[in-house]
Amino acid sequence: MSNIIRLEHVRKEYDDGFVALDDVNISIESGKFYSLVGPSGSGKTTILRIIAGFSEVSAGKVFFDNQDITHLDAAKRQINTVFQNYALFPHMNVFENVAFGLKIKKKEKSEIIRSVKAALHMVQLDDFVNREISELSGGQQQRVAIARALVNKPQVLLLDESLSALDKRLRKDMQFELREIQKKLGITFIFVTHDQEEALAMSDEIFVLNQGTIQQSGTPVDIYDEPVNDFVARFIGDSNILNGRMIEDYLVEFNNRRFECADAGIKPGEKVEVVLRPEDLDIVEVADGKLSATVESQLFLGDHFEIKATDTDNNEWLIHSTNASKIGKEIGLYFDPEDIHVMRFGESEAEFDKRLESYEGEDDDEEK
Repeated sequence: MSNIIRLEHVRKEYDDGFVALDDVNISIESGKFYSLVGPSGSGKTTILRIIAGFSEVSAGKVFFDNQDITHLDAAKRQINTVFQNYALFPHMNVFENVAFGLKIKKKEKSEIIRSVKAALHMVQLDDFVNREISELSGGQQQRVAIARALVNKPQVLLLDESLSALDKRLRKDMQFELREIQKKLGITFIFVTHDQEEALAMSDEIFVLNQGTIQQSGTPVDIYDEPVNDFVARFIGDSNILNGRMIEDYLVEFNNRRFECADAGIKPGEKVEVVLRPEDLDIVEVADGKLSATVESQLFLGDHFEIKATDTDNNEWLIHSTNASKIGKEIGLYFDPEDIHVMRFGESEAEFDKRLESYEGEDDDEEK
């Protein structure tokens, strides 16, 4: 599948010296759903604004379908944006809001009517054509904003935290609807969010940003199961992170014990960080566990219990379990070698990928 958007060595520095983006390289394939995630100030929205043409780069280039659009006016790009506040016109009804862009382009009246009805049908607002914006709920306003963007038939749709104003239930519904719309149209969606769960649920691929740089990119499974560094592991989902030491390939030491793991390519004796996800920890009898800990607190969160326990080395463990425990009880913790993820201190995504390739190549040679 071809790349529809590329950012090459993009840097954005403001007049006061603040660097919002530093040497950012991104490739976006046509027809996929992408998410940009990271804390406030990480550069997510800046990337979106640069792609849309609302912000100039300080260095680097932006390509659209292999054409350099670095300095192309925003109005001439085949890209539309749905903003966080929707930016609907309060003095116009639903039809007029959706039709606005087509009227600016001086489309025929019959084409405008046909296109607006098709766009409203796409977002399930067929019966809201003449409704005033002030009469709509937050979710309905969001649909109008999406319809207004889709009616222009963009090749790329940018969404800037466009679900953040919705309540939790409606937000879940709109996540599903957005994904279905994207699949049906087959156009590229680039979605900015600070909500990690939202990105994991909706995306084909995710870019994780921090302080103007891309920490990791990949599928939701890759990002969650194989974080390249401490920041990604902590930002994407809950994690138990402990200091450890690599003994040899597939053997790591932490909590003063050695455990088989699935990682390799790290030199023996090197200090590492060990990640164990809360849902990968099974509560068992102390005698059956690989580690033991004492339950300190427990919360019921609907579909699971969130349990915090402390081991004899004063490490705090976060456990997600469908079974309740008891505060003060000593429990065993069991996990498989595949549940252990070993990270090198300060490892970049490029270094992680190189290490992964090196020991996967060794495995291939052994099979031959």
